[in-house]
Amino acid sequence: MTATGPDRPPGGAAVLVVGVLVVGAEGAEGVEGVEGVEGVEGAEVLRVELDHGVDPEELLDRSGLRAVRLLAILGRADPHEVELRYEVVRGGGSSGAVRRGIPSDTGLLLAPGEEPHRFQRVAVYGLVRSHRGLLLTQMSDRTNSPGAWGLAGGGLDPGELPEAALHREVWEESGQRVDRLEPLRVTTSHWVGRAPSGRAEDFHAVRVVYSAWCAGPTDPVVHDVGGTTERSAWFADDELADPPFVTSWAGVLKELVHR
Repeated sequence: MTATGPDRPPGGAAVLVVGVLVVGAEGAEGVEGVEGVEGVEGAEVLRVELDHGVDPEELLDRSGLRAVRLLAILGRADPHEVELRYEVVRGGGSSGAVRRGIPSDTGLLLAPGEEPHRFQRVAVYGLVRSHRGLLLTQMSDRTNSPGAWGLAGGGLDPGELPEAALHREVWEESGQRVDRLEPLRVTTSHWVGRAPSGRAEDFHAVRVVYSAWCAGPTDPVVHDVGGTTERSAWFADDELADPPFVTSWAGVLKELVHR
């Protein structure tokens, strides 16, 4: 599969999807039909750049592979890459070739001749827990979802590795230190809308979510004043019934929070 080379922020990371054949799992006896790959259990059977607007598990499915679990998140500074490693078995193809149109923001109007700018952004987020509960951050009026709540996190700086980015983002948005990072999930969204700058964008959000633990929780403080985070807070389990999550991935957030 040939990648389309999505546009990224300056210094933004390319996203590589890697499939590793599960050892001993049903369907792991070979990978016939995957060009150039031998049917060896535990072998890397796919390595390809993520196309614009495509979800990693959809890409695997198109390649005749089914994701079993997210194995690891690796990063490289030069060239700047984020590698999503999945354990896979044979048996994809269920998603089919039909894709729905790209959704757009309500009320979006494009000027005559205006074409949305294709933009892929890789960001990291932390499902951070402590004895005080779950850490959530509230969007500021610099975002398109002021007042909504989400996970601490944000985009990678040029050359920054995913785990380093998560430590930085959690500190900037809440003043907390975390450890015990484990890759939890990769989720994507694709829509057309306007960035806070006013530019129309065909936007592909690639979100890498980690679970993390805060051993010494404190009252959260936003250090990145004037940024996209208005405030942050610890939420006890009985306070998580129905927080107003940011709409772009509210369903995934609810699933993660209540898992």
